[in-house]
Amino acid sequence: QVQLVESGGGLVQAGGSLRLSCAASGSVSSINDMNWYRQAPGKQRELVAHIPRGGGEYYSDSVKGRFTVSRDTAKSAVYLQMNSLKPEDTAVYYCNAVVANWRSYWGQGTQVTVSS
Repeated sequence: QVQLVESGGGLVQAGGSLRLSCAASGSVSSINDMNWYRQAPGKQRELVAHIPRGGGEYYSDSVKGRFTVSRDTAKSAVYLQMNSLKPEDTAVYYCNAVVANWRSYWGQGTQVTVSS
């Protein structure tokens, strides 16, 4: 079992920045991939950033060049630095962890609201 807790969401003006954090606990040694997803009202949940255990980050086209994902294995944490935020980035952001047997765990989500 893995538990994930996100923090760092909030309200920010367009062009601003936020840093999301996700702290993992439980069977953290079994975590391979860690991901950030987001879900805007009326839309499907989408993958924003992906960082596997050995590195090699992936970003969706909509955030590439503005968002940076990083991972602190020692602290069992993953972060999402979001710069140059746009109103269309408004969503609930979810941390996701995939463990060795491909089971997936989710955090409770944190709201990010970008005002124009």
